[in-house]
Amino acid sequence: MTAMACEPKATSTQDETLLDYFLALETPEGFRAELIEGEIVVSPAPDGDHEDYLSTVFRQVMRLSKADMDGSGNKGLKLPRGGLCPKNYAVPDGTFAPRELRLFRGAPPWMPCDGVALVAEVTSSKADRDRIAKRHCYARAGIPLHLLVDRDEETVTLFSEPAGQEYTETHTVPYGKALPLPEPFSFDLETADFG
Repeated sequence: MTAMACEPKATSTQDETLLDYFLALETPEGFRAELIEGEIVVSPAPDGDHEDYLSTVFRQVMRLSKADMDGSGNKGLKLPRGGLCPKNYAVPDGTFAPRELRLFRGAPPWMPCDGVALVAEVTSSKADRDRIAKRHCYARAGIPLHLLVDRDEETVTLFSEPAGQEYTETHTVPYGKALPLPEPFSFDLETADFG
């Protein structure tokens, strides 16, 4: 990992300085950087199983969703953060928005999350970041649906009804059981391919 030289502003707070350094960070090819809960996280490229699970979600959303959806893998999202801390900059494994909104067209590398219908995460080597920290960030941002494929637990969970920094509704199924996705998707996500 390399970071570009970045001089903090003379009036910067510690959180603003962290944000400045994060935004100037240059990660090696194949890596991605995120700013989650005030911590800079650099992750390597995902393994093949991770991508296979994600591909399964993408295929079903594109084929079966009631609403026509656009999907993006690894799209940078700017998410609100509490207090005086800098904003979170997260890169969900999958981001879905209604096609009619054309959210991705002309979007900057780090776009606001307004209009995003669902974010998807497949657990990686730092599973608690996917299970807890990112869930709180997505809820705080008001993203209506968060889908978590937990490879260690062999479950798929849909979090919905964001309120504050948590989702108030949670529906979990083991691999092999269908998981209903509400509007605007309105189909049952089949999870048999995950097992």
